[in-house]
Amino acid sequence: MTTVGNKKSVGVAMIGNGFAADFHTENYKRVVGLDVRLIGVYGPRSEGREDFARKHGFEKTYSTMDEVLNDPDVDMVDACVPNKFHEDMVVRVLESGKHAVIEKPFTGSFIPGTDEAGWKRCLKEGLESADRMIEAENSSGRKIMYAENLIYAPGVQKARRLLDAADTPILRIVGEESHSGTHSPYAMVWGTSGGGSLYNKGCHSLGAALHLKYEEGKRRLGHRIRPTWVVAVTANLTKTEAFESESEHTIRTGWKDCEDWGMMVVGFEDGSIAQINSADIVLGGIQNLLTVYATQAAIKVNINPNDALLAYAPNNEVFGDEYIREKVETKAGWQFSNPDEDWMNGFPHEMQDFCECAVSNKLPISDSVLGRDVVAVSYSAYLSAAIGRRVEVPVS
Repeated sequence: MTTVGNKKSVGVAMIGNGFAADFHTENYKRVVGLDVRLIGVYGPRSEGREDFARKHGFEKTYSTMDEVLNDPDVDMVDACVPNKFHEDMVVRVLESGKHAVIEKPFTGSFIPGTDEAGWKRCLKEGLESADRMIEAENSSGRKIMYAENLIYAPGVQKARRLLDAADTPILRIVGEESHSGTHSPYAMVWGTSGGGSLYNKGCHSLGAALHLKYEEGKRRLGHRIRPTWVVAVTANLTKTEAFESESEHTIRTGWKDCEDWGMMVVGFEDGSIAQINSADIVLGGIQNLLTVYATQAAIKVNINPNDALLAYAPNNEVFGDEYIREKVETKAGWQFSNPDEDWMNGFPHEMQDFCECAVSNKLPISDSVLGRDVVAVSYSAYLSAAIGRRVEVPVS
């Protein structure tokens, strides 16, 4: 870390040059009060990383991971890679003396279970991986920034402030993230994703619910309120007779060994609950919704869709190449077109927090404890879905 003028400087290196790396980088450019330097990018193919560096204005590209880790100008490494590589990337980055930003979910187990013993193994492996990451964080003196953007969404943070002002306990949270199918082939294969919709979509709403309960606990009790049990079900709806009875589909197919729908009910140590829905079989654009029911308040957060901007077109061609919103299948008819989707999803606020943490001793709002709890709840949920009964969640 250096100082440029009156501003502290943060040097960022990006690992990966795909979808997540693109929107992460765009939102590093929106950080205020700090000089954020886009130092370099490393990706698996030279052409891809060179194109990415030119597009975003990175100072250089790297041909190996070791070049990233040995670069003295880099303070923080953002790893936008498939889930399978999260642990290795984070541990190596921390051991090199740099802060690590890692996308959701935190880590996982990459051989699915086939019976109760197999799903218990998945839970054990996922938690052991998370604990190794946290051990590396603690011994390095650097931080893991867990990139759960939903926590930073302005609607979620406003809900938190309203709950603080009301000084009211949360009784029930209902959350959903769904759309018509992942854009990533890695997310359809357990060996690279560590789970399907329940994990890769459900982690967002689950993360937000955990965050709100953490903050309530700190306010009311002096410590985080943690999850204690979960009940869950999963399904592969794109492989049902009902789905396959039609020959043409807008919903994405091609799932290998991951579910495309899941639901979990999470119990907390104070007796409250969260209901989390997740799916890759929902038409109409991404659904990112969170409702909080407290003793003195009810709060609905419509991240996407919302009615900040409504636009109508009689056919799909009218708006041309102009972006409408994430995962919507057509531009015809009335559309919920968000004026600033990244802002509503919390990405600028997330990167602001991470960069501020890199130059200070404060912990990120979305930290490694949250990442581990998401792993613990999610793999306990897979175990519950397999055995058909409630599972106690192992939290540290």
